[in-house]
Amino acid sequence: MGQPGLAAAMAGADLLLGHFVMEFATPGIGPIVAAAGAEFLVLDMEHSGFGFETVKQVAVSCRLIDLPLVVRVPAKHADLVGRALDMGADAVMAPMVSSAEEARLLAAATRYPPDGRRGVATMIAHDLWRGGDLADKLRSANERSLLIAQIETEEGVEAADAIAATPGVGCLWIGHMDLSCSLGINGAFEHPRFRRAEEKVAAAARAHGRRLGRLAASAGDAVSLVERGYDMVAVATDIIALQAHLRAAFDDVRANCRTDAKTVG
Repeated sequence: MGQPGLAAAMAGADLLLGHFVMEFATPGIGPIVAAAGAEFLVLDMEHSGFGFETVKQVAVSCRLIDLPLVVRVPAKHADLVGRALDMGADAVMAPMVSSAEEARLLAAATRYPPDGRRGVATMIAHDLWRGGDLADKLRSANERSLLIAQIETEEGVEAADAIAATPGVGCLWIGHMDLSCSLGINGAFEHPRFRRAEEKVAAAARAHGRRLGRLAASAGDAVSLVERGYDMVAVATDIIALQAHLRAAFDDVRANCRTDAKTVG
């Protein structure tokens, strides 16, 4: 269990850049994005259809190379939180967190007693099947595991300060598409209502020493978010990254090849 984990990375860096996986969840995805310079990986169960067998494969490979893994569970249920952590996740991203009470219950599911209510299991994926002193294991796991609360509703914005104050919450992550829809301004991320909501969440994160996170569609988008105070940014999804790279390559090839070139052979 000696890996540093996401909690340590969040405490030790001004900016954390990661990547969001929604399609290509192979055991090699962690090493691939780590080799590109990612400091964390988000594996999305909410919109992908990934199951816990897939989570386990990705989590173990990430754990072996010290790449922190966040699992976005499909719903804000305590049993999903505990299971994601058992598979080896460093943190759980819970969708649609809209009250301090929801945050408290979800955060409790990330902690073993006496700090929380997580069910105890050892010598499984999360501790790499190793033995050891139980008290040390529980303490280490509690130090390592945390909750990332997605703020995606108008109610969540109003409760952002209380959510950020909840022990065990490490980051307020704005789900920008859902939040814009909740505010009645679908996809209008520069709308004054969205920007006011964003600033309210950012102020809550700052006040309680929490990270402020969001998914960026591109590198340029990520730079803009960092300039606005975000300090935990996932740069593109795997789908966006692959399409963008291939589109640029195809456009480059077509622009630099003679259309009248003869077929070889």
